[in-house]
Amino acid sequence: MSTDRRRIVLFDLFGVIARHQRPGALEKMAARCHTSTDAFTTAYWAHRPPYDAGRQTASAYWTDVLHALSRPADAGTIEDLRLTDIDSWSRVDDRMVTYVRGLRDRARVALLSNIPADHADAFLAAQPWLHDLDHLAFSGRIGAAKPDPAAFRYCVVALQAAPADVLFVDDREENVRAAQAVGMDGHVFWSQDDLASVIDAWLPTR
Repeated sequence: MSTDRRRIVLFDLFGVIARHQRPGALEKMAARCHTSTDAFTTAYWAHRPPYDAGRQTASAYWTDVLHALSRPADAGTIEDLRLTDIDSWSRVDDRMVTYVRGLRDRARVALLSNIPADHADAFLAAQPWLHDLDHLAFSGRIGAAKPDPAAFRYCVVALQAAPADVLFVDDREENVRAAQAVGMDGHVFWSQDDLASVIDAWLPTR
């Protein structure tokens, strides 16, 4: 075990530190495929889990989506969709970024995000402050996506911690319940002010 016994706040990315998908992005990608937004959205999410979990490449994912829509899966279309998709998940909440970075004075801070590997590469390039955190666990790189217990167990091992040392913060209740099932504390994120109160109570007094 690590000699650093400070508690760990393990953050989700999208919906907590980063914004949810850019409005209009699915409509834009649907138009590129010459299909309805509803049909595109169904195919987009139905084929997403193995891509998020690193069991499928971006090319294979988009090929599956296009085939589900009865559209040709040519390289140009796949790359246009891939880049539009990455851009649609690129926004951060600057106030939360400042809060998370400041929290490192009081706790170890890590990240567990469901994000494909190529998205993670782009996000890291655009947000270099992420490299200052104590650990980054991206589903596309670790081979497990929330709420799979393996994703949380990976973080425990990587951080050389006990589950009880960790507070997991996510905007999805099912992911928080999954973290609690492996022994972590958990908090469903609603706002930064609410979160700050929870973390202040959870961390030992100075």
